Amino acid sequence: MTKRKSVNYPGYSHQNPIPNASRIGNIVMSSIMNGTEPGTRTVPPDLATQVTNIFKHIRLCIEAAGGTPDDIIKVNFWMKQPSTGRAALNDEWVKMFPDEASRPARHTLQLSGDSPHHVTCDFTAVIGG
Repeated sequence: MTKRKSVNYPGYSHQNPIPNASRIGNIVMSSIMNGTEPGTRTVPPDLATQVTNIFKHIRLCIEAAGGTPDDIIKVNFWMKQPSTGRAALNDEWVKMFPDEASRPARHTLQLSGDSPHHVTCDFTAVIGG
């Protein structure tokens, strides 16, 4: 049986003792990520910058796991204001996944109002699948 491996990358860490992602075999599941500035815990005040940062974290995380964005099969987003924030999310989404015939599934949910973040996410990937 394949052993589980923690996946981490420089510039992003959790305050709790959890990895950025976990991999068993060719399956990768990320922990929750947010739009902090890479390398810091600074939370930008605006949604657009947080969305740009979260896509940077997605790329860095999947690459640290040995994959590419093409290996991602599902992304879940949580947003404070899903109805008004989709344009910023869609802009970065199309940049990372330009081929409309080959995009991951996506679901967007309501993020708690007391969060300092405008957006968070997690993803699932199958590397080399």
